[in-house]
Amino acid sequence: MAIGVFDSGLGGLTVLDAVQKRLPEIDFIYFADSAHAPYGVRDADDICALTRVAVERLWQAGCDLVILACNTASAAALRRMQEGGLPPGKRVLGVFVPLIEALTERQWGDNSPPREVEVKHVALFATPATVASRAFQRELAFRAIGVDVEAQACGGVVDAIEDGDMILAEALVRSHVDALKRKMPNPEAAVLGCTHYPLMQDVFQAALGAHVKVYSQANLVASSLADYLTRHPDMLGSGAPGYLTTGDPRRVSDGATRFLRRQIRFEAA
Repeated sequence: MAIGVFDSGLGGLTVLDAVQKRLPEIDFIYFADSAHAPYGVRDADDICALTRVAVERLWQAGCDLVILACNTASAAALRRMQEGGLPPGKRVLGVFVPLIEALTERQWGDNSPPREVEVKHVALFATPATVASRAFQRELAFRAIGVDVEAQACGGVVDAIEDGDMILAEALVRSHVDALKRKMPNPEAAVLGCTHYPLMQDVFQAALGAHVKVYSQANLVASSLADYLTRHPDMLGSGAPGYLTTGDPRRVSDGATRFLRRQIRFEAA
């Protein structure tokens, strides 16, 4: 039994690691569309088309449930895929909603009208495509009112992390935080709206200041998935666990091993 986890590259491994620790009895198939990464600089139609192909590949591998562990794909493709209709017995979930539920202190499935929440000033750090989609603001508006969101497109950070250049990644993060603070000098909370960014969470926190609460997604998604499977145990699927990539399996395996600090072996998708 396996659940699919999809990302354009290696960032979704932060989510995979968290869900594996939370749900050790469940198998997962991870799909990295490394040949087309990064998604964050592509237009919405391109992202949606690539995401559909990847999700269909995971369905073919026996997954009934696929997690889009990619904020860019969640922002640009999830709603369009759901509204366009999914095959019977198949589900696709994104990573925005668990984070927004935590930010607004709402329980899963709370469909009451949006209300005022404690946090009023939120900084969003994400890829250019995620920022352009305004998907975070749209989902937040369903649940909260009176929240000012200032978004900062963090160009170059994903590429630096994928290349293993953490010195460049740290410099870019500090630059993007400085740019955000020129627009919103005193954010109360910060959302790391890309699954690569937890690897730089300490850098974001240091640049923002200890008084800013930084929300990262991996553990929130893991908790939300555990809750979802309690209510939908039939969504476990029939696939065998593994790692698939559209890129060079050896290069992607090396990057993933460095990423998670444990041996990971990808196969060609």
